[in-house]
Amino acid sequence: MTRHWGELSSRQLADRFATDPDTVVLIPVGATEQHGPHLPVGTDTIVAAALADAAAGDVALVLPPLAFGASQFHGTELAGTIACTGHETAAAALRVAAACADSGARRVLFVNGHVGNAAPLWIACDDFRHRFPDSGVGVMQWWELSPDIAQRATADAVDWHANAAETSLMLVLRPELVDVEQMRTADDPDRTAGVVFRYPVQHVSTNGVTGHPSRASKTLGLELWNDVVAAARAMVVAAHDEVPPLR
Repeated sequence: MTRHWGELSSRQLADRFATDPDTVVLIPVGATEQHGPHLPVGTDTIVAAALADAAAGDVALVLPPLAFGASQFHGTELAGTIACTGHETAAAALRVAAACADSGARRVLFVNGHVGNAAPLWIACDDFRHRFPDSGVGVMQWWELSPDIAQRATADAVDWHANAAETSLMLVLRPELVDVEQMRTADDPDRTAGVVFRYPVQHVSTNGVTGHPSRASKTLGLELWNDVVAAARAMVVAAHDEVPPLR
């Protein structure tokens, strides 16, 4: 049986939740935004959708991805960004999660592919758990699934974007979309150390990159992706089986 929500009929979905009411619904949330000169603008959505699909196993259903996220800080000087505000992102995520609950889902996990979505998604979680207090809701972010993964994600830049780790993942997931020639010369350092304020991209990066994509490789990508998927699968299984600390 397919794990994709959009490929199931209404009756099949109702039967799934009747048979396994603890089925986890995975909602990939990405972005459409500039990713430097070497990566596609859909990178965050591609990674989020691929991770949800890889992590679902037999205990989860995967929704179509939300492809527009909180990316206003990327501005308009670099082409390709189609941004929502944080409020709009939170509202859209909440609307989708609530609709899943109305269809019978009791466990919802946002699979986030864009760092800028983190705060809006936690706002959506707060609103969801107020509206559905007997349901579970949370956020999965590939770059923080374990301390080791977090270290590798930020090895070349703390405030990373289109960096070695993200580029390596795309060399695994969609290599045909990576401009390797541009990748080799796209490095741009992290300039945010010690700053007080948060700045739009044009004030911290010359080309939309923060980090060193020239260090990316498919080998590094496969190692990182395998660890990310293993940790994500474990998280989804835990989400399926979890009970509240107090009931």
